[in-house]
Amino acid sequence: MKKEFSYTEATAEIERILDRLRNEEMDVDDLAAQVARATELIAQCKKKLLKTEAEVNKILEK
Repeated sequence: MKKEFSYTEATAEIERILDRLRNEEMDVDDLAAQVARATELIAQCKKKLLKTEAEVNKILEK
């Protein structure tokens, strides 16, 4: 069973990846995978934000 997407958890994971990059804690062998993961999470966050914006606009139109 797939866990439901959590915007808060995704942004926290993105921050952890960025912190590791900034602090040079990530080795080159893991770099590509972590950048790919961050890119995937960012895309999911954008999708969630757009969906939420549409829902809020629909509510406000009532």
